Amino acid sequence: MTQPDTTQLKAFIIPVTPFQQNCSLVYDEARKVGAIVDPGGDVPVILEAIKQSGIKVEKILLTHGHIDHAGGAAELKEKLGGVPIEGPHVEDTFLLEALPESGAKYGMTGVRTVTPDRWLKEGDTVTVGDLTFRIYEAPGHTPGSVVFFNEPNRFALVGDVLFQGSVGRTDFPRGDHATLIRSIKEKLYPLGDDVVCLPGHGQPCQIGQERQTNPFLNE
Repeated sequence: MTQPDTTQLKAFIIPVTPFQQNCSLVYDEARKVGAIVDPGGDVPVILEAIKQSGIKVEKILLTHGHIDHAGGAAELKEKLGGVPIEGPHVEDTFLLEALPESGAKYGMTGVRTVTPDRWLKEGDTVTVGDLTFRIYEAPGHTPGSVVFFNEPNRFALVGDVLFQGSVGRTDFPRGDHATLIRSIKEKLYPLGDDVVCLPGHGQPCQIGQERQTNPFLNE
């Protein structure tokens, strides 16, 4: 089987919620089909971005279960005609079940619980058009956080595992800092220094740069 052309993967960020979360549309440029990643809320904004892009969204991907990443998933699924939701790992069930309560805490109304059509685990693959993403479990920020990695394009969707110059918070229920750092070093580092990561907040970053300069990884 031939590898997809490396120019095929395109992505752009749709900032959502008061947390300015990087909801993103990742798509196969040749086929004009894609996936919405981490729709935390502001569903009308996401729908308008999809419309403007001309991309057909065939699924919703979740890196983890926090409100700013999954709060709009149920509504968006409905608005898109029932497209499947894939991810995160089943260990984040407790977060997805508590989304309405989490939303109320932050003044986000109309938030619904989410049950993915497919839970993801280490070694699974997810397809978006002709693009294939390998799944890596990366607990620490949440117990069920996953990373989506597309090898031909050297590109990873990392949620709140790793940021430019920082790492995910671990002061939430079932967060653990030591586990998070281990996930970054054991799961992300081996992907390669050239890999570009799209995180859940802030600017994209590169694994090699973070390995060298991120203060949380060199404590």
